[in-house]
This record gives sequence, structure tokens and C-alpha cells, in this order.
Amino acid sequence: MRRGPGENRRLGSSQRRLHRRRGRLCHVAGRFRSQPGFPEARAAIQSIRQALERARPPKVVCLSTIGANAPQSNLLNQLGLFEQALGSLPVPITILRPTWFLDNAVFDVSTARSAGRIDSFLQPLDKQYPMVAAQDVGVTAAQLLRETWTGHRVVELTGPAPVTPNQIAQAFSASLGRPVTARLVPRQDWDSLFRSQGMQNPTPRMQMLDGFNEGWIEFAQGGIHARRGTTTLEQVVGALV
Repeated sequence: MRRGPGENRRLGSSQRRLHRRRGRLCHVAGRFRSQPGFPEARAAIQSIRQALERARPPKVVCLSTIGANAPQSNLLNQLGLFEQALGSLPVPITILRPTWFLDNAVFDVSTARSAGRIDSFLQPLDKQYPMVAAQDVGVTAAQLLRETWTGHRVVELTGPAPVTPNQIAQAFSASLGRPVTARLVPRQDWDSLFRSQGMQNPTPRMQMLDGFNEGWIEFAQGGIHARRGTTTLEQVVGALV
């Protein structure tokens, strides 16, 4: 068989991997620094859609996120586009929507160690947020691939308990053996801060954070049907430090 251009070769490689599996886990990495309209995500989504359409695996687990279905504009709309693109595929599909990752605390390790402080975009500091460990996301995805279902379904995933920014600081304090406090980053400082970090289009990220803080990025029916992981905040932070 004659090979086509580079893009076709990459697509063919994706098809061969899909055929070798009983099911397929698919994921589009969200980009903090995406351009308006998410052109990078759209290109990746199109490639994955084409590969799945040709390979027709017996089932697919799509790793998405809480907030992917939010009607308001925000960074997580990238994963909403992914869900929509797979919606018409004639194969059983599970959309796995985990909440905020506990492992994001990795970005607080440096200041917790050096200054006894973590800077929080989640606010107020005593508000409880559903969070989950990356380890539990992987375990749940593997479990889902072993399940049998028909049609398309959504599975939400959270951790064993909601978490406040103050509790994250307390977990660092316990692991480091020194006082650590949480400090909120004022909303009016976000744009200049993100731009100083190299972001040319910080608005979607700011909108995402607003969604968590204002409560319009949330699970359906308050998450009463969400599956729960078992990894705790203390375990995640302890492993990070």
C-alpha cells in the first residue's frame, strides 16, 4: 500500500493503535495559552475524530473535565468542543469529567517551602471545592474501559471530600513541618500576572477561575451521582513535597 502525506501516516498510526485495543482512551490536552477560538484544540480534535471514525473501536472513554458543558465562555470550552465532536460517533462513548485536580498543588510547593505561603486563585479561602487526585482519574478511566455500556454517557468524578484553599495550606504545613498559610490573589491582578507569565490571551483562564469561584462550573445536581476517588489531599501534598 502506498503511503500518503505525513498527516495521513500519523492518522494511519492512530488507527493501528486503536485496532489493537478493546477500547480506547482519548484526551485533548487543554492549553492555558490557547489563541482565541482554540485553533490548536480544534486541530487535535479533528485528528482524533477522524482516527476514531475510521477505526471504530468497540468503545471509547473520553477524558474531559468538569465545566466542559458550561454555556459561559471559559478555558474549559476546549473540552466541550471535544465532547461535541465525538457526540455523533456510532460507538459506545463514556465522557469522563473529573473535577479540579488536587495535583495542581504542585505549583504551590516552591512558595510553601520558601515563604510559608500558597497563592490561591480559588476564593474565598474557606470555600469548599470538589477536587480529585490524578491517580484516581487514571484508575477510574481504566475501570471504565473494562465496563460494558451502550450509547453515550457522562461519568463525573470527584475525590473523597471537598477541599478549601485553607485546607491545602494546612496540608503543606503538616507535610513540611512549618506554618503555611493561604493568600488570595486579587481578581484585579490576574490579567497582568498571567501576561507577565507569557500568556497573550488570559481571558479564558480568568473566566474558568470565575466559574469555579462563582459556582457556575459545577457538577450536575450538585454531584450526587459523581463517582468518588479515594486519594486524599494529604496523600497528594505529601507526595509532592
